[in-house]
Amino acid sequence: PDEFAEAARQLKKEAPRIQFGKIDVTHQHDLRKEFNIREFPTVKFFVDGSREDPIDCKGVRQASVFITWVKRRTGPSTVLINSTDQAEAIINADDFVVIGFFKELHNDSVEVFCETARDVPEMPFGMTASEDVRANYGIQKNTLVVFKKVGVQNGTDVESFVSQTSVKIFDVPVENHILLFTPMNLETFNAIYENYKSAAVEFRGKIMFVLVDTNETRNGRVFEYFRIRDIDVPAVRILNLTSNAKYKMPADEVTVENLKEFCQSYLNGKAKLHLSSEEIPEDWDKMPVKVLVGKNFNRIVFNKTTTVFVMFYAPWSYDCRKLLPIWDKLGEQYESRKDIIIVKIDVTANDILSVGLDRYPFFRLFPAGPGYQVRSSWGRTWRHRCTHMCQQSQLKSELTDTSSLLQCLFTSNHDKRCTVTELSCDSCFWSRYDYSL
Repeated sequence: PDEFAEAARQLKKEAPRIQFGKIDVTHQHDLRKEFNIREFPTVKFFVDGSREDPIDCKGVRQASVFITWVKRRTGPSTVLINSTDQAEAIINADDFVVIGFFKELHNDSVEVFCETARDVPEMPFGMTASEDVRANYGIQKNTLVVFKKVGVQNGTDVESFVSQTSVKIFDVPVENHILLFTPMNLETFNAIYENYKSAAVEFRGKIMFVLVDTNETRNGRVFEYFRIRDIDVPAVRILNLTSNAKYKMPADEVTVENLKEFCQSYLNGKAKLHLSSEEIPEDWDKMPVKVLVGKNFNRIVFNKTTTVFVMFYAPWSYDCRKLLPIWDKLGEQYESRKDIIIVKIDVTANDILSVGLDRYPFFRLFPAGPGYQVRSSWGRTWRHRCTHMCQQSQLKSELTDTSSLLQCLFTSNHDKRCTVTELSCDSCFWSRYDYSL
């Protein structure tokens, strides 16, 4: 509480628009239930006055770190590096520094990097697309580098250090990762970890071995992605970075033999895919926007009688949270239609291999009819119509009127394809997001 109060005092001067408050939930039972408060203290960050899906601030206990966390949530989460001198200054200022070296700054990898920086306020983050800076450190591909002070001073030593310790998460040569999920204070941790290290030796260069401490609250996104629960640990999973396919080790005991058998089975193509799914909600079809999970996705989406428009979303994504209310309005408009349904699915809790997803939100239209084929030419039709609508309408900066856009799409004559070359609509709100029609 003292650290939180100190952070509030400092930020009141630096960022007066950010308001702070505290609640004794032992007396506010409704609020405790609404926001699912299970541990104390719990800090939640509310954006734009919305009480829906606040952002959890986990694992932050010091005032200075909390201030950094808030600043990264309300402003840039990384420092843009434009020169070698600036890079050297940032590297020398702290014991640990994370720098992302990119060929250009407008891609999904940069977005993931910036989102990660928001969750790790203890460490400085920088990024650069400068050819001179990348050349100075001998880096040619998109690369993430963690710099640690180890006494290196000159450029030659730094370049050697980078080449040995850089973690190329965006262009990594080893596409197979195995992850051990376990609390590091577990009584049997030392034995489990030794077994893990012993198995790693045999698969060096084929599978990258990663340890994930389940006691570290900031690893929550990783647990969420792999659907790891407290009762599951210790647990072992393999992830293929190319296909995003996940595999679960059949054996419960983490022994050298079980690990080797699991890894070899995976490399031989005999390991069984692990597909996660939430349970089907009892009221999944009671709201205007239907709720899909892994267990009912194929049955609802791939059918002959209904056109299904799907929003694939992640609950933690700011863009997704911004679009969900608009998606609800779209569902309300088409609720009376029996041949069209609007649905959403949380892709952080359900594995859908039939649809390739590389970012969120992602939209896909599955038209009714034989063959269950997604007609990709609709994508051009929608983009063309969208561009035309933006040009003809008075909405100059942002098109958020889903009804006019989707009405135009759904009521069109699908036999008359738009053959224009693909157009982009820079002024349109929807053109910023991925869709496949």
